[in-house]
Amino acid sequence: MPGSTYSTNLKIELIALGEQSGTWGNTNNTNLGTTLEQAIVGYGDPVTPIFQTDGDATLTLDPDNASQTARNFALHVESSGNLTATRNLIVPTIQKPYLIFNNTSGSQSITVKTSAGTGVTVANGTYMLVYVDGTNVVPQISRLPVVYGGTGANSAADARTNLNVPARDGTDATGTWPISITGVSTNTASNGYGTRTVSTSAPTGGSNGDIWYQVAS
Repeated sequence: MPGSTYSTNLKIELIALGEQSGTWGNTNNTNLGTTLEQAIVGYGDPVTPIFQTDGDATLTLDPDNASQTARNFALHVESSGNLTATRNLIVPTIQKPYLIFNNTSGSQSITVKTSAGTGVTVANGTYMLVYVDGTNVVPQISRLPVVYGGTGANSAADARTNLNVPARDGTDATGTWPISITGVSTNTASNGYGTRTVSTSAPTGGSNGDIWYQVAS
């Protein structure tokens, strides 16, 4: 409309003084029922998948208060075909929260970012709450306490410590597992994760010389 301008972040139509006589109510209804509602509770369930090809996808937000995918609070991200690597979902460089659901095909993660930012990686099949701070996309929740089902950590090593889980190579702060025992038929050993019974005599179906263990009763 002549004389209208648009807000920086959500592209709400701002009617100039004295403009749209007799029709300004329609514009305001669109501002409230479409623009603001999408930004607060909108779910971008794609009729057309966001990723049209096996490459990056860009969402734009135009000076228009009509429905636009990039304005939605939640983005249900799908792809037309399988993604073969981590692809970028480039969102407008504004100030806005997004709830991202990576439902793309191909079991790949996606990186939600601005054109110049580094962004946040969202694993396939998972949700993540992020915020566009006007420069970059950053996580809204960097760590979830153990008491609420999280790890309380920002790294795998800290998560294992908090959850009392050994590293895959068996090393940790309180002991070492697996253990190596030679020259014996049976023995028991303990570390920070409990006692194990170890035997060089194979159970039924096994081979002699292998190391077998079970949790001691």
